[in-house]
Amino acid sequence: MALRTETDKETGVALLTLDRPGKHNAIDLATAAELKAAWRAFRYDDDVRAVVVTGAGGRAFCTGIDRGVDVPQPSSPYTIDDPLIAIGPKANDLWKPVIAAVEGMACGGAFYLLGESEFVIASEDATFFDPHTTYGMVSAYEAISMAQRMPFGEVARMSLMGTAERVTARRAYETGLVSEVTEPGGAVLAALRAAAVIASYPTAAVQGTVRAVWSAKEAARTQALAHAPHLIALGNLTPERQAELFEGRGRGAGGGGYRLR
Repeated sequence: MALRTETDKETGVALLTLDRPGKHNAIDLATAAELKAAWRAFRYDDDVRAVVVTGAGGRAFCTGIDRGVDVPQPSSPYTIDDPLIAIGPKANDLWKPVIAAVEGMACGGAFYLLGESEFVIASEDATFFDPHTTYGMVSAYEAISMAQRMPFGEVARMSLMGTAERVTARRAYETGLVSEVTEPGGAVLAALRAAAVIASYPTAAVQGTVRAVWSAKEAARTQALAHAPHLIALGNLTPERQAELFEGRGRGAGGGGYRLR
C-alpha cells in the first residue's frame, strides 16, 4: 500500500499520508487508485469530518506522476488518458474539508491534490514548482488548479519557468497558495490542529460552506478544465522526447540548478 490512513475518532480528523518516500511520494497507477478509493470511502465514514493530506519522509509532499508509469494514449488530439485526473477529493465528490500539509517539494501533479484542498499549510523549507514545460509537456490541469487561488502572473510564471525556479513557502504565502507557514517539520501538526477545530463544528454547516466556497469559481474552473485535454494532446512532445529531456536534466541550457524566489 502506498497510502497510510490514520483516523482520530475523538477529533474526527483523518490523516492521509502518501507513503512512497523513496520516490519522493510520486504517484504510480496503484497509488492513484488508492487515492481515489480513499476519498470515496471518506464520503461514507461519519467518523471522519475533516482530512489532512501529506507526504511521508519530509523531503517531498508529492512530485507528481511516477516517471516509470506507462500510460498509453489514444491517437485522437481531442482526448487523453490522465491517471491523475481523479486523485483529488473534489473529483471524487468529497465535500468534507481537506487541508494539505506540505514539507519539502511539491511539484507537477502535486497540484491536483493542492488545488482540491480547502487550504495549504507549509513548513519553511517547502518549495513549489511546475516542471512541465522543461520536459516538453503542457501544464494544463496544474495551472488551472493554481489559477483558482493565485494571481495570474504568479501562476503563469510558475508554469512557464519550469525547473529553473522554485517558489519558497514564504513567497507561496505572499501570493495566496499557502495560508500558513510553520517551522520545519511543523506543517502536519498545524494542519491537524486546524482540522480538529473545523471538525468540531456542526457537520452540515461545514460541508455546506465547503460546497459554497467551491461554487463561487466552479463555472470558470469547469470551462477551463474542458480545454485541458486538447491543449495537452496538441502541445505535448512524444513520450520518447520527454524522456530524453528528463534524462538530460542538469545538462545544457536551463538544465543546471534553480533559483529560489
